[in-house]
Amino acid sequence: MISIVGTVFVAVLGLAFGSFLNVCLTRWPKEECIVSPRSHCRNCDHVLAWWENVPLVSWLALRGRCRECRGWIGWRYPLVELAVAVLWAVPGWKLCNEMNLLNLPLMQAYDDLFLAACWMFFYWMMVALAVLDAEQFWLPDRVTVLGIGIGCLVAPIHAGLVGVSAIKDPALSVAHLVSSALFSALMSAALAGGLILAISGIYWLIRRREGIGLGDAKLMALLGAWLSFPGALLALGIGVILGAGAALILLAVPGAEGTTDKWGLKKLPLGTFLCIGGVISSFWSGPMIAAYLRWIGF
Repeated sequence: MISIVGTVFVAVLGLAFGSFLNVCLTRWPKEECIVSPRSHCRNCDHVLAWWENVPLVSWLALRGRCRECRGWIGWRYPLVELAVAVLWAVPGWKLCNEMNLLNLPLMQAYDDLFLAACWMFFYWMMVALAVLDAEQFWLPDRVTVLGIGIGCLVAPIHAGLVGVSAIKDPALSVAHLVSSALFSALMSAALAGGLILAISGIYWLIRRREGIGLGDAKLMALLGAWLSFPGALLALGIGVILGAGAALILLAVPGAEGTTDKWGLKKLPLGTFLCIGGVISSFWSGPMIAAYLRWIGF
């Protein structure tokens, strides 16, 4: 029962942070301040009352329209809030179950709390980058570079917290574990980002035009720092498959009035699919990679 209540609390917190993320997603591309002015309708500038700004509930109560001008608010708002809430509920559920264990060492409790907070931040970034790339073809450095830096610190801090309470071998030390984890995270980020740069360079040599942007390379470096290089490769594979499927669907649907000038027929937001792949990889990278290795005979 405690785990359920705790998970619900984390999910509600996710709704609130999803609502804040919607403010960021609306204002970042226009270089507007995310603190002021207060939330308002983008069509008529109507300032929202508190009850019009309750995550998910207000959108449903207003049927997705502004109370003043009846302008359409858009599906993005409830979907982002719901996505953050659901994704946050997963580490929240794991954390609550861990905290229910008897005789849980204090340092392990700190580590569990630290990892839950980190993964919540990771999923918040994935939703943010997925939406920004889908709507704006933009992966801002303020998210990707920050994500790379934090991702490279998560593994060594986690190793340090585990090492303080778990090391029994005098030949090992916390400093050794921390430095090894930091080196591994840095190498994974560099290899993942470098892979995209290499693919982009080969594409440019063949087609003489940019195929993959620098933002995608930074996003892959972020995934490498958080998921390790194998996990980032899995995210890339899933993203490419999803992107190819979306491209086939868009090519099969004729453009409006027979034109082929739709952006979807020319360019797809690879970052969006990489983010989806990153989320899937964070959940099931171990079993999926193991199944793939068995399939190819390793």
